[in-house]
Amino acid sequence: MLLKNIFINTFHQRKKFVNAVATVVRLNYDKWNRNKQKWQYRNNKTIAALFTSGIILKTIKDDLEKDIPKNVSNKKDGNGGDNGDGEAGQKRPDLPVYRADEVSKHDTTDSFWVIYKHGVYDITKFLPSHPGGKQILNAGGLSIEPFWNLYGMHKTKPIYQLLESYRIGNLHDDDVVDMSGNELWVSEPVRDKRLIVKSKQPFNAEIPAKLIVESLDTPNELFFVRQHMPVPELEAKDHKLEIIVKNGNTHTKVFDLEQLGKMFPQSEVRAALMCAGNRRTEMSKQVKPVKGLEWQQGAVSCARWSGALLRDVLLHCGIDTRDTHGLHVIFTGSDMDATGTYFSTSIPLEQALNPNSSVILATHMNGEILPKDHGYPLRVIVPGAPAVRSVKWLQSITISKEESSSHWHQKDYRSFNASKTWETADFASAPPVYSLPVTSAICDPVDGDTCAVKGGCIEVKGYAYSGGGARVVRVDVSADGGATWLQAQELAADPAPPGRHYAWMLWTASVPVPEGLKQVELRAKATDNNFNTQPEKFEDIWNIRGILGNAYHKINVKLIH
Repeated sequence: MLLKNIFINTFHQRKKFVNAVATVVRLNYDKWNRNKQKWQYRNNKTIAALFTSGIILKTIKDDLEKDIPKNVSNKKDGNGGDNGDGEAGQKRPDLPVYRADEVSKHDTTDSFWVIYKHGVYDITKFLPSHPGGKQILNAGGLSIEPFWNLYGMHKTKPIYQLLESYRIGNLHDDDVVDMSGNELWVSEPVRDKRLIVKSKQPFNAEIPAKLIVESLDTPNELFFVRQHMPVPELEAKDHKLEIIVKNGNTHTKVFDLEQLGKMFPQSEVRAALMCAGNRRTEMSKQVKPVKGLEWQQGAVSCARWSGALLRDVLLHCGIDTRDTHGLHVIFTGSDMDATGTYFSTSIPLEQALNPNSSVILATHMNGEILPKDHGYPLRVIVPGAPAVRSVKWLQSITISKEESSSHWHQKDYRSFNASKTWETADFASAPPVYSLPVTSAICDPVDGDTCAVKGGCIEVKGYAYSGGGARVVRVDVSADGGATWLQAQELAADPAPPGRHYAWMLWTASVPVPEGLKQVELRAKATDNNFNTQPEKFEDIWNIRGILGNAYHKINVKLIH
C-alpha cells in the first residue's frame, strides 16, 4: 500500500485538532491517556492499524440507510436546512463556524462531534444506534472522511442525508484538510466485470443468476465475494498458521504452508458457500426493510476446496476428541478493523472434529491456488455453515472455552423471531447460526424476463441447497400459485451421500403454461433428505438482520406463445 499520504493526512489532521502543539505523537499519547475507552493501541501493530486502515464505520450501507426515517425527513436536516441532492459537508451560510481545536474537545459519549469536509456534526444521540458498536468512538472530535474513503458505500444520498440531520456548523477554512486519497484500496484484486457489485469498498458482489446454472463448480472469477475490510497483502512463502490451545496451560504450535502440505494428508470437498443474508432483498420487499447488503439469489457459489483437514491438524496438536463439550474453535483472519481487531468468528469444537464435517484448511480452490478475494494463501472452509464461518486469510486457530469475542460473532449472524426489533433483540442470548436451512432459487429466467413458450411449456433452471451436510432430494416448481407442483429434474449434483453432502444441486424443469396466458408467476421450493421444506412466506421468518431467508422463491415472467 502507499502509506506516505495516509501518514501525512492522519498526522496533519491530528495536528490541527490539537491547535498546532509541538509534536503530534506526544499529543496522541496525551489523548490516549485522557480517554482509554477510545484509544487502546498498546503496540506498534495496532497503531499501524489505525493509521493504515482508517476503518471507523464498519457497518454496511443498509445499516445506516434503514435508520434515516427516524432521523431526517426528505432533504431536510435537523436545523431545517435543505440538503438538496448533493454530497454532505458543503458550506452552510446559515450555521456557525467552528475551529478544529474546539471540535476536538467534544470526544466523549456525552458530547460527540465529528467533521466531514466543511461540516461539523453533533452525533451524540446517534451513538447508541450505531450498528458498528463502539468502533465509532474512535472518531470523536475528528474527521470521518478518511474512514468513509475506506468504506465507500457510505457515500450515498440517504447516508449523506442522515449525516446532515446532525449538522450544527461549518469547519473553519483554515482547518479543512484534503483527505481525498484512496491509497487503502490500491492493492485490491482485479474483479470480473460480470459480477453484480453490491458495494465497492469493501468489495461485495454476487454472481449473476443465469451464470449460476452453467456449471456445478462456479469458476473462481465468478464466485460471489463478501469482504468486511480491505483484502490484506500476504505471501504464501511467509505465511504462518498459529494453533493456540487454552486448556489450563496454554500451548501453541506454528505451521507454515509447506508443513501443512507435507505433514497432513490432503483432502478435497465440494462445498457451496452461501451468505446467511442471501435473498435478503426479497425479505425486505415482501415484508419490511431489514439491515444488510441487498443480496438477491446470487450470494452463493460452489467450488472444490482442497487442503489439510482441520481435524487432522487439531489431533496432531493434542486435542482430545473425548472432551469437546463447551469448547470452541476461534478462527482469526488477517483483515483488521480500526480498533486493531482482526476479523474473527468461531464454531463449536465438536463440529470441527466431526469426521463428517470435512472442515478444511484450504490452500486451493477448483484446483488452483486460492485467489486473493477468496482467502489467499489460506482460509478455513466450514461446509454447510454460513460463509462467514469460513474465515479468509487465516492466521490463527484458538481452542477456548469462550466463543469468539469479535463484533462479527457476538453482534451478528444470530437468529431472532419475526417480532424482535433492534430495541428488544438480545444478541447475547440469541443462538449463533452454525448451519443453514434448505433453500432454492430460480435462476433462468429471472424476474421480469420474457419467455418463449415451446410445446406448451417454458424451461426453468435454478439451484437448491441445504446446510449441515443435508442433500436436496426434490425441487418442486409451480406455475399456478401452488395449486399444482411439477418435480424438477436434476441437472448437476455432487455424488456425496446425505450427512456429507455440502454442494448445491442444479435443477431444470419444463413447466406447462396455459395457452394464451400473457404472464405467469413461477414458484420453487426444495426439500432435503431430512424432509425439511422451504416455508411459503417470508412474513413468518422475517428477522431484523434479514438472514436465513428461504421462503418459496417467486418470480413473474412474460410469455410469448
